[in-house]
Amino acid sequence: MKSDGWKNGFRKTGFGKNRFAGGMNPLVISAAALIAGLLAYLIGIPPLHRIELDTVDLRFKIRGERPARPEVVLAVVDEKSIAREGKWIWPRAKMAALVNRLSEAGARVIAFDIGFFESDENDTRVIQALDQVADRIDRLDNPPAGIKDYLARLKSEADQDRLLAEAIRNSTAEVVLGYFFHTRLDHPEAMAEPLVAYHRENIAGSEYRIARIGPDAASAPILKGILPQSNIRPISEATRYAGHFNMEPDRDGVVRFIPTAIFFRDHLYAPFSLIAAAAYLDQPLSIEVNRDGVVSEKIGSKDLPVNRFGQMEVNYRGRERSFPHVPVTDILRGEASPDLLRDKLILVGVTAIGVYDLRVTPFENNFPGLEIHANVVDNVLSGEFLRRPEWMPAADMAAILFSVVLLGFVLPRIGAGTGTLITAGLAGAYLLLVQYLFSARGLLLNLVYPLFMMLVMYIAITIYGYFLETRQKRFIRNAFSHYLAPAVVERLIESPESLVLGGEERVITAFFSDLQGFTSVAESMKPALLVELLNEFLTEMTDIIHRYEGTVDKFEGDAIIAFFGAPNTLKDHGRIACLAAVDMQKRLAVLRRNWRDQGRPDLRMRVGICTGPAVVGNMGSKNRMDYTMIGDTVNTASRLEGLNKLYGIEMLISETTARAAEGTVVMREVDAISAVGKRKPVTVYQIMGYPEDVDAPVREGIRYYEEGLGAYRSRNWNEALAFFQKALERIPDDGPALEMSERCRDYRITPPEDDWHGVFTARRK
Repeated sequence: MKSDGWKNGFRKTGFGKNRFAGGMNPLVISAAALIAGLLAYLIGIPPLHRIELDTVDLRFKIRGERPARPEVVLAVVDEKSIAREGKWIWPRAKMAALVNRLSEAGARVIAFDIGFFESDENDTRVIQALDQVADRIDRLDNPPAGIKDYLARLKSEADQDRLLAEAIRNSTAEVVLGYFFHTRLDHPEAMAEPLVAYHRENIAGSEYRIARIGPDAASAPILKGILPQSNIRPISEATRYAGHFNMEPDRDGVVRFIPTAIFFRDHLYAPFSLIAAAAYLDQPLSIEVNRDGVVSEKIGSKDLPVNRFGQMEVNYRGRERSFPHVPVTDILRGEASPDLLRDKLILVGVTAIGVYDLRVTPFENNFPGLEIHANVVDNVLSGEFLRRPEWMPAADMAAILFSVVLLGFVLPRIGAGTGTLITAGLAGAYLLLVQYLFSARGLLLNLVYPLFMMLVMYIAITIYGYFLETRQKRFIRNAFSHYLAPAVVERLIESPESLVLGGEERVITAFFSDLQGFTSVAESMKPALLVELLNEFLTEMTDIIHRYEGTVDKFEGDAIIAFFGAPNTLKDHGRIACLAAVDMQKRLAVLRRNWRDQGRPDLRMRVGICTGPAVVGNMGSKNRMDYTMIGDTVNTASRLEGLNKLYGIEMLISETTARAAEGTVVMREVDAISAVGKRKPVTVYQIMGYPEDVDAPVREGIRYYEEGLGAYRSRNWNEALAFFQKALERIPDDGPALEMSERCRDYRITPPEDDWHGVFTARRK
């Protein structure tokens, strides 16, 4: 039905006479583009995927650097440390001394981004020499007394691997070791099983302790390890914690993900950074995997945002040195501040130029691998992850759908210049949304595919537009856009025959607004400044009404008269009018702050809204007519706007409107009132705002007011007064509560007649 209406709209206004061969039209273009865009997104186009990754890097740069968690400190083998302690690689005794120093300083976790994959070369040479000396002494007839014990002690002290293992074992801090998996070997079948078993035992501290591995999980798309390169046995046995520091850069060489799980011999192994974080939090790591991949991963009860490939995106804090760097030499010599080390997670690694592990990140090209681990640990401790929730693909496809449908519907109906602005505006708005979600929420919405589809739609519809006849549409728009609402102009474009006198009865929502005390404001301002101020106010308010598809009837000075539900059909126009009113008040609050900074007066707006039947249509003379409304609903909305003054509030609506907006905005019943010029009493409600804008004290005040209103209508003046006073305690200077309190005091002295049913008669408009 909608597509037929679309085509008919083109035919009525002169469109559709010249088409592409085969009956090409905007609907066909939109449908083809939508199908192609969704298929491209689901299948994936490598060049677009590469561009998408680049946009993620750009989002980091636009967001800028963020402060890192204070718990993470890097103990670095930097240029200063090498200059003072000697050429890297250092003897294990120095690493043992580092562990002792950090343990004495009160570090909670010490994590080595350094592998101890072979025995210390110094150990081997010295021990071999001592063995040779011992052999020579054994050949002597009368060896010196005690020489063998002395040599045995020297040999024990020369075993630096043992010294490091003992330091780790005796440390009060938990020590985490690092290792790596070979994921590609030329001849994996040549691996000796004893070698595999040796390394597997050494990395037991990296295995997920809590793992639910479903049937056929070995076929899951998770990184497979062929052979671990573990630390030597004495050092591996000294601690219960170990983790792999494998990193798998994207094809452009940028490290954006870390593999949080590697399959090896039907077991799953965790990365160095997550093991370190788990040790610091003293929480277990758990994982669930099935044939499709990783289902969930946690540290304690904290969910980790891991995709089915077992990858977690790194939320980088910034450039190099986002975390405190403490030279290892300062720690060894007791020159580092104990406060910088106490109760910290210390990551030990190399950052000296020419020695350290170089990586490429979204922030820079020469980035120490040690700091990538630090960023991952920081993400876990802070809970500030980059996330692609399960609903994100649906959101991506919804963005593609929305952009294609919106542009496919709008672009054929407007000029090329406006179409360019709308497309650019839509693209800009989407860019801002994506960047906001990334910067403020850590959410990764796809950017490239929706923007690509916007470009495709713009080009396709623009080309199509050159083949369409636009004279009649342009004529009507130019003739009537200056004095009719945009919605009315669009209706005239689709139905030129409606340019006749008369109207129709419809259920609409009438909207009246007026500025409080504008007369005194006008008297205090120069005319030019007054006009500028009023134009800015009316423009901002009108934009909101149009955004909600309302029709601005007219302006009467500072007053705005509008309606919702005609000429266009709005299903919930009562609710929509309330949303528009709240947004107008919120926008006016922003304008007031800007005006206050400019020395301009504050403007406050009163709003009256009523939903009901009215006559709408083109009314006037044959030479001049307006699309307007008349009827009792219109009069009631006007009266409600004025009644705001009685209660000292800004938004009053009728009961019919309140029923339509129930659940959308927070409101309260204010009173039952017989307005001037109205025979039938009207129950009026006040809009308080959106649910998220109304805090607990105000909600409690509303509840007390409602209880007071019930007591008031039951003629229990003292009880009602008490409730209204409680409402004032929660909502200071609450106009309705003040008004009702005053009435209760008056009625205690002079009660109303016996046939009074709680209706108040207003004496003024």
